[in-house]
Amino acid sequence: MLTPAIRDEIARLGRADIMVGIPSFRNAATIGFVVRAAQAGLVQYFPDLRPVVVNSDAGSPDGTGRVVVETEPPEYVERILLVRPTNKLSRVSLTYPEVEGSGGKGAALRTIFEIAAALEVQALVVVDSDLRSILPEWIELLAGPILKGGYDFVAPLYSRHKHDGTITNTVTYPLTRALYGRRIRQPIGGDFGVSGDLVKAYLEAPGWTPDVSKFGIDIWMTTTALAGGFAICQTRLGAKVHDPKDPGADLGPMFRQVVGTILRLAVANADRWREVRGSREIPAYGFERHADPPPLDIDVVRLLSEFHAGSLTMPAAWRTMLAPATASDVEGRAAEAGAIAASILDREGREDRAGEGLLRGDARTAAAAAFSFPDELWTRVIYDLIVAARRDPEAIDRNVAALVPIYFGRVASFVIENRDLTTVRAEDQVERQARDFEHQKSYLVRRWSDEEPAPADPSSAATPRTGAEMPG
Repeated sequence: MLTPAIRDEIARLGRADIMVGIPSFRNAATIGFVVRAAQAGLVQYFPDLRPVVVNSDAGSPDGTGRVVVETEPPEYVERILLVRPTNKLSRVSLTYPEVEGSGGKGAALRTIFEIAAALEVQALVVVDSDLRSILPEWIELLAGPILKGGYDFVAPLYSRHKHDGTITNTVTYPLTRALYGRRIRQPIGGDFGVSGDLVKAYLEAPGWTPDVSKFGIDIWMTTTALAGGFAICQTRLGAKVHDPKDPGADLGPMFRQVVGTILRLAVANADRWREVRGSREIPAYGFERHADPPPLDIDVVRLLSEFHAGSLTMPAAWRTMLAPATASDVEGRAAEAGAIAASILDREGREDRAGEGLLRGDARTAAAAAFSFPDELWTRVIYDLIVAARRDPEAIDRNVAALVPIYFGRVASFVIENRDLTTVRAEDQVERQARDFEHQKSYLVRRWSDEEPAPADPSSAATPRTGAEMPG
C-alpha cells in the first residue's frame, strides 16, 4: 500500500519510459556514486526517453536520502557528457512502507515496482546501493536487452572473486539450473533489468512472504520469471565491487531468507520442474570482460568450528530433515571438521606461546586440507530439504536454520579445495557441482514421488455411500 506522499510523487512525475530503482539502508557513503552513474547512463544511452531515478530507503539515519537528493544535478551530468536529452531527468528519494509488517530489500523493491507500474515504464533497472564498480554503461547493459531485444528479465553476469557469492555458488545457481533447466549464473545478483510487463506480473503474483520482503526477493523474482515463461537473458557487467561478506560472520540471516524462499518456490512449482532434464544456456548480452575482482578472505577454521558445533546442538533436526544415509554422512563430516579445527587452534596456541605468531589466511586454509565435503553429499542435502519442505511446510524455517552450519561446512570445503586455484579455475568447480545437481535430480524426483499419497482404491468408490454414512 503506497503512502500518500509516494502517490503525490507519482502524480507529479506523471509518466516515464525508463526508471532506475535503488533500494537502500545506511548507504550514505556509497549511494552518491551509484546515483551519479545511473544519471549518466540514462542521459548518455537513452537521451530520448523520459527517465526517473527512484531511491527506496528504509528510513536510514545516516542521511542516505539526503545524499541522493544533493548528488550533482542532472544538468551537470549533461554538461560533462555533452549530451542534451529530450526530457528532464527526475530524482526521487522516499521511505518505503512495509509489506504486511515486514520490511527489507523486498519491501523496498515492492514500492519500486508499484511506482514503475504507475508510471507505465517500459524498462526498470535496479542496482544495489553499495556498488563501487557501477559504470554508466551498466544502465544500457541492463535496459538494452529489454528495450532493443524484447527480453523481460535481465540477470547480471559478474566477474566475482572465487570466495564471493557463496550462497549463489552452493545453492541458488546449481538448484535453479537443475530445477528449471536454465543456466542463470547469478539468480540473486542484486542488479537486474525488468520489463514493464514483468513488473505488473510481480505485483500480481502470490507469495509475498516475510522472507520475500527481505533478502528472499531476488530468487523469488528470478523463479517467478522462469515459471511464468518470460524471456530471460544475462548481461556481462564485469567485476562487481561492493561490500563483501564473510559467510561465517555475516550471511546467516540472508542465507535463511534466500534458502527458505527457494524451498517454498520449489514446492509450489513442482509441476514445472519434475519433467525438466538437463539444462541449457541463456543468451548473454555485452562484451566479455576480464577484470580481477577484489580478494575476499574467509575464516575456514571458524566455518569448520560452526559446522561441528551444529552437529552437537542440532543432530535431531538433521536426522528429521535429511534421509538417514545423508544425515549419517553429514554427522561424520562434522566430526572430522571439529577435529581439524581443534588441531589448528591447538597448534596456533602452542606457536603463540612460543612467540612464533598465529597462522593466518592461506596458512590456516592449507592446515585444514584434510577436510572434504563432496559435491554429491551437498546435492543430496539440498534435495532432502526440498522433500522435507513438502512434507512439513511449517518446519521450513527450522530446517533452514539447522542447515546453516552444514552450509558452513560445504563452504569451508570449497575454499580448501580451491585454495591454490585462480578465480577462473575455481569456476570449473562451481560448474562441476552444478552438473552434479543435474545428475542427481532423479534422486529428488524419486524421493518426491515416494512422498506422494497412494491413490485411493477404486473399489472403495464403486458404491457411493449415503448421506447418513458420510463422515461428519
